[in-house]
Amino acid sequence: MPGFWTDQKKSERVMGELKILRHRLDSWSDIKRDMEALDEILVMAQDECETSLESEIKASYKSVSERFEKAIVLELMNGEADRAGAFLTIHAGSGGTEACDWAGMLLRMYTRWAERRGFKYEVVDMLEAEGGVKSVTIEIDGAYAYGLLHGESGVHRLVRISPFDANARRHTSFASVAALPVIDDSIDVTVKPDEIRIDTYRAGGAGGQKVNKTDSAVRITHLATGIVVTCQNERSQYKNKDVAMAVLKSRLYEHYRLERDKENERFQSEKKDIAWGSQIRSYVFQPYTMVKDHRTKFNVGNIQGVMDGDIQPFIDSYLRFLWKGGTAVPEADDDED
Repeated sequence: MPGFWTDQKKSERVMGELKILRHRLDSWSDIKRDMEALDEILVMAQDECETSLESEIKASYKSVSERFEKAIVLELMNGEADRAGAFLTIHAGSGGTEACDWAGMLLRMYTRWAERRGFKYEVVDMLEAEGGVKSVTIEIDGAYAYGLLHGESGVHRLVRISPFDANARRHTSFASVAALPVIDDSIDVTVKPDEIRIDTYRAGGAGGQKVNKTDSAVRITHLATGIVVTCQNERSQYKNKDVAMAVLKSRLYEHYRLERDKENERFQSEKKDIAWGSQIRSYVFQPYTMVKDHRTKFNVGNIQGVMDGDIQPFIDSYLRFLWKGGTAVPEADDDED
């Protein structure tokens, strides 16, 4: 392709996609090869009544099965933006300190998950509050980050004995999570200068003097949709503007995608939107411990493991749920408060 290598950004993106596709192909080739070898060993062991190979065969089967499950999950992510990185935004619900603490706990959970997968993450914008976080947006950089996280969008509910309640009563808190793809040149989202308003202001929060000396924070408003994004993480106004524009493109991509989906589904008799209050997942600390996804009904009892970032089983079960034709709309909660 003429001029391919002269456009460094584009060539790097294409080569990155090629590397991802090669990895997927190699994974299936390795699985096929190892399954054939395992089959040969199994036949030999049966023919010769060789029981000493039993433990080796079981271990090999477990290894191949785990790799097969991971490969299947990758095959389920074939959307236009699934291979992209992700912007993850968490908003505390009503409830003051309780809700802000819960939003902070979710932030820790997702960053721990990113670390487990070897993904990089960076805080784009954060509004801190007493006891935790009022709202935060992080950018997660890793292959298929958006494809993995898009099912996390929705309302997350916490039930626990409140550490802020002197009477040790049980409280319910809510926080919303929204995952958006990081848009690159392969996805067409155009923002014209006359479609937006850009405002600058003095950054606040826990940044200290180096943050507050200049009007480095940036707010971009998309006039047609009313979408507003902010960024104050960087000391440079220009860097904040670039990051805010990237977030805006992601939100516009999601906005127009939802509009397109609503148009396509307008003739379906049953269609519900995920709205505030219709939680997709509950995290119960007391009187029992359980994390339950209300869409897939998948649940685990090791809540501490989940809060430490072990959410991949929930992500995998949701992807399989959609693959089997499940609806993304959460069912009514059947847990008691």
